Amino acid sequence: MSKQLLLAYYGDDFTGSTDALEFLSRAGARTALFIAPPTPAQLAAYPGLDAIGVAGLTRAMLPDAMQAALEPAFAQLRALGPRHVHYKVCSTFDSSPTVGSIGRAIEVGSRVFAGAFVPLLVAAPPLGRYCVFGNLFARLGIGSGGGIFRLDRHPSMSRHPVTPADESDLRLHLARQTNKPIGLLDILQITRPLAEVQAALAAQVRAGAEVILFDALYDEQLLGIGAALDGCATEKEPLFSVGSSGVEMALGQLWAQFGTLTPVVEWPSPGRAAPLLVVSGSCSPVTAGQIEWAKANGFAEVVLDAETLAAGINTPAAVAPYQQQAVNLLTGHRSVIVHTNGGVKTTSTNLPAEILGTALGLIAREAVQQTGVRRVVVAGGDTSSYAARAMGIEAVEMVAPLYPGAPLCRASAPDSPLHGLEVNFKGGQVGAPEYFGVLLEGRMP
Repeated sequence: MSKQLLLAYYGDDFTGSTDALEFLSRAGARTALFIAPPTPAQLAAYPGLDAIGVAGLTRAMLPDAMQAALEPAFAQLRALGPRHVHYKVCSTFDSSPTVGSIGRAIEVGSRVFAGAFVPLLVAAPPLGRYCVFGNLFARLGIGSGGGIFRLDRHPSMSRHPVTPADESDLRLHLARQTNKPIGLLDILQITRPLAEVQAALAAQVRAGAEVILFDALYDEQLLGIGAALDGCATEKEPLFSVGSSGVEMALGQLWAQFGTLTPVVEWPSPGRAAPLLVVSGSCSPVTAGQIEWAKANGFAEVVLDAETLAAGINTPAAVAPYQQQAVNLLTGHRSVIVHTNGGVKTTSTNLPAEILGTALGLIAREAVQQTGVRRVVVAGGDTSSYAARAMGIEAVEMVAPLYPGAPLCRASAPDSPLHGLEVNFKGGQVGAPEYFGVLLEGRMP
């Protein structure tokens, strides 16, 4: 490549990966998000990149499968020579010792990269994610006016069907997943001058901390954290960090301040794209409310039988009736939401993310092929990566910011009907009730 990448990141699912894509793009970094670590030939088709991302599947994987996926992926990212490599996780720290283990990802990254410690930044104040004295608080609904709750009392995350949050202290949460000693740079320490922050980090490393969690409560605190992180990177060895898109926010602020990047403050309005196709594997109450709003405002629904799909029936045959229902409705100029029928219990217990995500992707691919839909929305973090793969997407780049953490993107999808289409990947917690209406109209914030 003609210039050093500022950052390469690996996201544990697709919706979280587009979140990081948005904040890098807003900061002025030309960024492409790939389905798999890109080859030199693929990178050549995206000249002038400042950063790249890889949308992985590890959020829904068992630890050994995660390790098998992450070891070669991290090595490939390291070989690209970026200044930073980031393992991007959900800002609600979705993980457990048995599924999506962030601890296992840290252990793999520690072996691939030669850092003195692994920075952990989960707070992302612009998204309503706050970390104070090690405890994580989250707003109900990113980009909404929902209340803010301690993670273990959060109405949605405490009841997550796969990784329910029963501990808000991230040090204790992570200690279930790794034996690495975990330190904390708390909310009082991060406001001090940079030299003192660096000294505090060094002292914790000397005391044996191998992972150091950073608190953050306000947007402006991210700049100092970005400076501390960048000060740990070198020209020869990238800094490996773990956390939410707060990492991209922090480094983006730093690079903008020093003129490395020029933030983008105006984006062209994408405008209306009707009819809109939405495929949802989310069982979040936030998404459920958005589906109800959409149905009350003219959207049609196609309801999947989760038990039938989970019974082992061949997926292409099983989804064919739903593909035809969606095609018929879209041809009649109705915007459509395809989703499951059973709520939290049915979706999580009987329908693995891979089965549901693949089914949703196959439905979307066929519907686009037959109807010429121009904009597709995928809702649900655990299922999104599988849906993107089934749709044949190779990479996406940001088009416009419609909601924080869920940008509208353009897909590069060779040999797929989705090539050149606008796509939006939305995590379960993202958006106000009228979210799908905003995506239909393409309204800028």
